[in-house]
Amino acid sequence: MKQAAKTSITYGLLIAAALCAGCATSERVAVLTDATSNTRTDTKTMRWSDAPGVTVTKRTLHGGKQEGVEVVTVDNGAITITVIPTRGMNILDVRDSRTGERLLGWDSPVKEVVHPQYMNLESRGGLGWLEGFNEWMVRCGLEFAGHPGRDKFVTNTGDEAEMDLTLHGKVGNIPASRVEVSIDDAPPHRVHVRGVVYERLFYGPKLKLATDLSTEPGSGALHIDDTVTNQGAFDQEFQLIYHCNFGRPLLGEGAHVSAAVQSVTPMNAHAAEGIDGYATYAGPTKGFVEQVYLIEPYADASGRTMALVTNPAGDRAASLSWPIEQLPYLTVWKNTAAEASGYVTGIEPATGFPFNRRVERKAGRVPKLAPGQTRRFQLDVNVYRGRADVERAARAVQAITADRAAKVVREAPSTD
Repeated sequence: MKQAAKTSITYGLLIAAALCAGCATSERVAVLTDATSNTRTDTKTMRWSDAPGVTVTKRTLHGGKQEGVEVVTVDNGAITITVIPTRGMNILDVRDSRTGERLLGWDSPVKEVVHPQYMNLESRGGLGWLEGFNEWMVRCGLEFAGHPGRDKFVTNTGDEAEMDLTLHGKVGNIPASRVEVSIDDAPPHRVHVRGVVYERLFYGPKLKLATDLSTEPGSGALHIDDTVTNQGAFDQEFQLIYHCNFGRPLLGEGAHVSAAVQSVTPMNAHAAEGIDGYATYAGPTKGFVEQVYLIEPYADASGRTMALVTNPAGDRAASLSWPIEQLPYLTVWKNTAAEASGYVTGIEPATGFPFNRRVERKAGRVPKLAPGQTRRFQLDVNVYRGRADVERAARAVQAITADRAAKVVREAPSTD
């Protein structure tokens, strides 16, 4: 979405909040959507006396392919986070609360927040997911993620058959069945947006994603705390990729990504040609063909790892940090194409790499959940402004690596 268009969404929400001063509430928990009770609140503004800088606004978008899309905007006084319950609780972008400047996000050729009812995931050979792709963070999964293609499954008769897997799965295009906003009673009064998304079918997976995005008043950080539960009676494979996408103002010629790299491998022969420069970015390049790099990260003594995207001037950056036991793999997707084509990079912590599930299963990177089992996934996001803060974040990445070397694999792995 263009800068002006995205800003209009954010400011539209804030204007709605101002016009709806009488709608302000001191509720500690507000349910916005609940399929069980057939409840939905189209417009609502929430403020709290013990968190005077915080406003949470719910709004329904109209027009074009965004007709009926629900968005929840959290303004903590420093940053404004826009969550899309209609699209699997994805995060559209993060902006400066005072200026409206985009801090996290990118300028996708897809300009509207597309409602799943207009999506056809099977189009273009399974690439239909791209028709709605414009968020800063979209979850890929849950039954499968990664590249489209054929894979095997067990039918309702117990026989083995083949199915077509679409790009990056379904969960990012499933509306949340329940959405609520809450604020902690105790200081610093952390604000939460929680959602529940179900990916389930008869004779198929029965997976529940429970999400919790939270932030503190006045903070430049946000925290994602997810759980995935197998509600079925049998073991269930699953995959999860946190597809976090960065464009300007962080991306530009000379920008770079830093991570605690144990090993890095090109995804294909084309990516292998650029392996020596995998961590740095060119400016917008017409006709650029994406390059993807597969990273196994190191962790620190507490089991956490970190990746940092830094702008060309070295005075702005954003980091992702997470427990490596939860998300042991990291993918760097470089798409430094022309601006009109979508100039962007993806930094993607995950349970595996974005090959087709058939390939990932053979490599032992498709986990399973036992009946009733739940796994937790946590991701911390920080925005840095100022050279001193950026350098401090870079040192934190270096501290994880310490004196350990990175293994550079120059040939792409076999996918036979």
